[in-house]
Amino acid sequence: MKDVMTGFIGGFLTIYMLILVTNLTMISWLMAPFGASCVLAFSAWNAPLSQPRNIIGGHFVSSFVGLSVATLIGTEPWSVGMAVGLAISCMMLTKTTHPPAGADPIVIMLGSYNWSYLFSPVLTGSVLIVIMALLINNLRQNRRYPIFWY
Repeated sequence: MKDVMTGFIGGFLTIYMLILVTNLTMISWLMAPFGASCVLAFSAWNAPLSQPRNIIGGHFVSSFVGLSVATLIGTEPWSVGMAVGLAISCMMLTKTTHPPAGADPIVIMLGSYNWSYLFSPVLTGSVLIVIMALLINNLRQNRRYPIFWY
């Protein structure tokens, strides 16, 4: 039951914090895949795909790929699929695989976002998720987050 409560509190506070910061700064800190990142960060906190390198790096790499494909090729149906495939490959090559980040190229390309999206919400939001995961997961004596940084 403690794990269930940690998952609830972690997901609730993290997404709420991202929305509050968005409202205060009028800059987007939130995107839909962050909800799935919270699932991993708070319920599978000790899994390799839930570690800071994977959360931050996975979102960054995947979003970079989505923005690159959109800029160079456009947002045709086949190019969206290609961007997701390339994002998966690039995350694997950089050892930053994070399943929720696989959705980033779709969000970016269907939303017609520009390069500023890479920094806000992608980078700032994923860093905030990791900070919240550090704080909330380590409140529990039987949890140590992260398991690794690199």
